Amino acid sequence: MRQRVAILQRDIAWQSVDANLDSLERMFQGVEADVVVLSEMFQTGFVTSPRSVADDGHTLGWMVRMAKEYNFALVGSVVVKEGQNYYNRMYFAKPTGEVEYYDKHHLFSVGGEDDHFKAGDRRVVVEWRGVRYLLEICYDLRFPVWSRNRGDYDAIIYSALWPKPRREVWRTLLRARAIENQAWVVGVNRIGSEPELEYVGDSAIIDHYGRTVVDAVDRECVEVAEIDVEDIARFRTRFNVGCDADRFEIIF
Repeated sequence: MRQRVAILQRDIAWQSVDANLDSLERMFQGVEADVVVLSEMFQTGFVTSPRSVADDGHTLGWMVRMAKEYNFALVGSVVVKEGQNYYNRMYFAKPTGEVEYYDKHHLFSVGGEDDHFKAGDRRVVVEWRGVRYLLEICYDLRFPVWSRNRGDYDAIIYSALWPKPRREVWRTLLRARAIENQAWVVGVNRIGSEPELEYVGDSAIIDHYGRTVVDAVDRECVEVAEIDVEDIARFRTRFNVGCDADRFEIIF
């Protein structure tokens, strides 16, 4: 079983939803993939005051339409409101019209994200065309227990807005998560700047051996890699570090 995964690295127009969606539609032209991954808050940029940018269903509807039109699953995070709570929510929109989602569990308290958002409490694995994806967002990358492979996924998707000063942390931890979990890692960041932050990209796709297959560096681009699920299974059987892993329970 093989699957093509595309990452879209781009600049983001600050809090301009329609401009960002139009830009992405142009980038989708000619993309041949099973899954297309976008950055965290891909239609607004990183916001910690969510009231004015919470999606009213417009962006989610757009994601579903794009998935159907191009016959790929579309993945990325947006701000949503449910009741009195705001969530940083990653959608996994399939061309079938089905949508699964993950709410960011580790909120970036250093930047005040926890003051305005509610943390998710579900670990989410999505199966699509024979590949199992663990969904995670940005700051989750720093917490290996949350992403520990329990034999239930083949790849991890990280949608992020990871700023320039910490770029080496991003690059290092993506490889670490791939190596320790014997899984592919798909990490998508942005380029450009916001009022207070600068980004240099470094989106990457890393295989289950820890080898960087795609490195977007600092340019706007669409890059594609092919995941071989059978090779993952063979590697885990031949070099089964999972059988020696520590057992633990996550307590909320």
